[in-house]
Amino acid sequence: MDHADPFIQVQADVLSTLGTTRPLFSSYLRIRSLAKSPSNPELQQARSELETTLTDLTADLDDLVESVRAVEQDPYRFGLEIEEVSRRRKLVDDVGNEIEEMRAELVKVITHADHADARATGSGLPNPADFDDHDADGHGDDYYAEMEQQRQMELMHEQDEQLDGVFRTVGNLRQQADDMGRELEEQAVMIGEIDTLADRVGGKLQNGMSRLKHIIRKNEDTMSSFCIGLLIFVLVLLLILVIAL
Repeated sequence: MDHADPFIQVQADVLSTLGTTRPLFSSYLRIRSLAKSPSNPELQQARSELETTLTDLTADLDDLVESVRAVEQDPYRFGLEIEEVSRRRKLVDDVGNEIEEMRAELVKVITHADHADARATGSGLPNPADFDDHDADGHGDDYYAEMEQQRQMELMHEQDEQLDGVFRTVGNLRQQADDMGRELEEQAVMIGEIDTLADRVGGKLQNGMSRLKHIIRKNEDTMSSFCIGLLIFVLVLLLILVIAL
């Protein structure tokens, strides 16, 4: 089914591209935090690479979305279970949300950088309170704590999915073991019935053989008596003939 299902291949491409995008996004955040101007060449290059990757990732995600919409109407027609369709829908939603967060962060960076340039040109002095809870890129500790918490939740979600897969495998193995146990019990009952039938047939066969031997012995005794009587008759007849002569 995997070879015939286009979702599987596109899913692999999306996850691979997403794995490449995350380091680019982290690198972009680091460069942005160190850059003093939005026109910084390194910052612009990092932004360009990230935008290109996000564009490719969005195109692949659109294919996944269309695939999910197609199978949601009648999953059994495509040989899919409801749980698999739900998993695909959740994957699409999670990736889509992560892409939107990255794009929103790019917009925030531009707004913040422009605001920083305006302050640098003398349009206004920075509020000293701004430096209390914010770092160089304009985000406070809560932002990075939220990012770390989100990452931890993603890891926990992946672990939960892996555990669910293990549980399903164990359940299938247990079901197979139960089926095999029932089959063995049924075969044991059949073997017991065959043994009982064989004992009955063996007993009847033994009785038949005994009767047959008895009949043979009886027939042998009758034939012997007849032959002796016939022999005596012949001897008597010969004796009479001799006397008559």
